[in-house]
Amino acid sequence: MPTLTPRQVLIVLHDLVATAAAIVLTFYVRFEGAALDARLAELKYLPAFLAYAFSIYLIFGLHRNKWRFTSVPDLYDIFRVATVLAGSLLVLDYVLLAPNVYGTFFFGKITILLYWFLQMFFLGGTRIAYRYFHYARTLQRAKVADATPTLILGRAADAEILLRAIESGAVKKVWPVGVLSPSAADRSQSIRGVPVLGDIDDLERVVADFAGRNTVVTRVVLTPSALSPEARPEALLIRARKLGLTMSQLPALDAGGQAMQLAPVAVEDLLLRPSVKIDYRRLETFVAGKSVVVTGGGGSIGSEICERMVAFGAARLLVIENSEPALHAVVELLKSKQSNTAITGRIADIRDRARIMGLIAQFKPDMVFHAAALKHVPLLETDWDEGIKTNVFGSINVADAAAAAGAAAMVMISTDKAIEPVSVLGATKRLAEMYCEALDNDLARHAAGKNATRMIAVRFGNVLASNGSVVPKFKAQIEAGGPVTVTHPDMVRYFMTIREACDLVITAASHALGPGSSDVSVYLLNMGQPVKIVDLAERIIRLSGLEPGRDIQIAFTGVRPGERLHEILFARDEETNEIGIPGIVATKPVQPSLDAIRGWVATLEQGLARDERAVIYNVLRDAVPEFRGEAA
Repeated sequence: MPTLTPRQVLIVLHDLVATAAAIVLTFYVRFEGAALDARLAELKYLPAFLAYAFSIYLIFGLHRNKWRFTSVPDLYDIFRVATVLAGSLLVLDYVLLAPNVYGTFFFGKITILLYWFLQMFFLGGTRIAYRYFHYARTLQRAKVADATPTLILGRAADAEILLRAIESGAVKKVWPVGVLSPSAADRSQSIRGVPVLGDIDDLERVVADFAGRNTVVTRVVLTPSALSPEARPEALLIRARKLGLTMSQLPALDAGGQAMQLAPVAVEDLLLRPSVKIDYRRLETFVAGKSVVVTGGGGSIGSEICERMVAFGAARLLVIENSEPALHAVVELLKSKQSNTAITGRIADIRDRARIMGLIAQFKPDMVFHAAALKHVPLLETDWDEGIKTNVFGSINVADAAAAAGAAAMVMISTDKAIEPVSVLGATKRLAEMYCEALDNDLARHAAGKNATRMIAVRFGNVLASNGSVVPKFKAQIEAGGPVTVTHPDMVRYFMTIREACDLVITAASHALGPGSSDVSVYLLNMGQPVKIVDLAERIIRLSGLEPGRDIQIAFTGVRPGERLHEILFARDEETNEIGIPGIVATKPVQPSLDAIRGWVATLEQGLARDERAVIYNVLRDAVPEFRGEAA
């Protein structure tokens, strides 16, 4: 017999009392006089039937169901239990008692049917009553406390998820007063007692109606269906801001470890094509129980990877960061997640080879995600030497440390600017890629049948809302009254969200460690359709409730050093292959030998020591023939 908690013991006792009450009440309703007395006299066998019922309850797991969440599946379990018990009485009555003991039926079919109904009522009714009591108490608390009158925007199925979360107490301080649905089938209906008051386009009318009834709606919650392109979320955001409404969003259920909680609606949530479908079960299986190192863990990409490691159940996480404030912030954030992941933060610069080798060797990771980098194109055109120290030498240090520690994989975060580079950033990232590819091949060749450390690089374009990206820059310029500065009217870039980029990076790592992937060392994320920066600027201005050219001006400042108008996804001589995972393709760049790359790296070290910029650029052009940068 399974060990029962005190709560489960109480549930079982309740169900046994309900069963006894159902039988006794059945006798009183069905019989009278001598027939009733004869049945009551046989209640001496009731304990034996209750013991049998107890075993049935355990088999069907009624003790495991939480009453405050009683639902159709729980009622179906009760239906099955009542049917088994009634069926058992039927067999007992018609097979054993009638022919062998009484010579007639002790219960009879009508009596057993009546018992079945009463058993269903006593088991299910109390559970439903408890849930309703909890529901009513939650709503009452919401009304009398500081809960905000709120409209829910989205289809009925999405709205019900939020309403259930409010009822259970998972979402607090929200008082749902109505639903606005884009589906005509939902109109004039009620969802868990909350009326559907119209279409999303009726927002102004509904808010005004509530105001006329002395209920001031100050908040709207957007469900995933309200954020779909068909629902025109841009226009909705503009209208909500004009009404002075606070906007929150309900995350999608497939968000991979994300708790049921409301989040602010950010402008960047409405700027992109639909996100790639992520296989979160795959990621959880891949990460769970592993020891992981993340370099540059305080940056935009690095901190998000750290959060995903915690969400997917990593056993241990080492965050390496050279900025003390950034490290402290991300470690505090991660520890607030209340996970089982053991989190450690260490201050270190990836340029310090001895320090990085020692930290990673001591930690003994299963995986290393290398996100530390210098990435600002114009700055690295000036401080080119710093870019080489971090992006080339630092990446080599991390790769060598991961291999020496016996990690299963080192995943380097690269960039689409590494493809036919025109900037120091692109050239240094491409050289780092080349080292990882060559080292990957070398480790595989010397593995002698053992699993060698995989060295892979993942390329992607611009990330919305990351440090230094255009979205926070544009938002700050709008708040300051403008102008919004764009380098060139024809400037085009690829964008994706931080969450999507990091989930796809982890997915690529899972593929690299899977069967039949040993020849893949560079992955490219599908960035969707390119976006003109000027169009992006105009959309952000409009989403702020303003009009481009009238309220906020757009100024063109000219292309900066190292920039190109159009980013590219594939080099002309790169072979690309689909790997069967949405959002990711594999590339096979032309790969020099490890000895050749180490020769270039040695020359780079000598050139840096003598501050010979022309020599450095010549080496970069030798190593990366597509690089067209010039030493000034």
